[in-house]
Amino acid sequence: MKHYVILSLAASGLFLSSCTAVGVAVGVGIGTAVVQEGGISRAASDLRIQTEINDLWFRYNMSMFRKLDLTINQGRILITGVVQDPAHRVEAVRMAWQPKGVVHVINEIKVAKSEGLVGYAKDAWISTRLRAALIMAGEVESINYSIDTVQGSVYLMGFAQNQAELNQVIETARTIENVKQVVSYVKLVGTPELAPVAHGQMDASTQMTPAAAPNAAATGEPVQWNQNSVYN
Repeated sequence: MKHYVILSLAASGLFLSSCTAVGVAVGVGIGTAVVQEGGISRAASDLRIQTEINDLWFRYNMSMFRKLDLTINQGRILITGVVQDPAHRVEAVRMAWQPKGVVHVINEIKVAKSEGLVGYAKDAWISTRLRAALIMAGEVESINYSIDTVQGSVYLMGFAQNQAELNQVIETARTIENVKQVVSYVKLVGTPELAPVAHGQMDASTQMTPAAAPNAAATGEPVQWNQNSVYN
């Protein structure tokens, strides 16, 4: 299913994400992250960017629109989902760069066969269970995290208060049943923002290469864990 952007800014929250039958995003509301990282004006800009990208995708191809998930934080865009046409992967990223204010596009779109309703239900269960676990963890500011699960891969975005908190979130995610890998695009609070690129200009770094260890997240670089990963 796709959530159309018709809610008020207060309801939309800092991390803006659509919900598809392929990728399940668990968003967050206005909270401490808004005050600490970017404020209301940045949240309003992210809402505008999401609206424009969704409109571009919708007018380009309805099937592609339904299959992709969009998460935005301070102009940083994470696109996840599964498409069957490789051209849709290219076009989705190209169009994501069009709105003013986009500073980075992270392309995590897979070209593969859809797992259907069974896969959707499994991903939804993973996201819901992880969100509940973070809420129950008193030392984790769960409101600062966006969660998106696609075919067993958990994608995290948002802000961590410190490295210890982020490590705990990643560890919690990786222990959930049916999770194949955890990819974190979480930044530590206080990490400088990226500068906006020219309007409509694609950056050479649209696809970030996952780092090898959790402490790399201090710079905002992605961290990846999979079933074969070993951290010292």
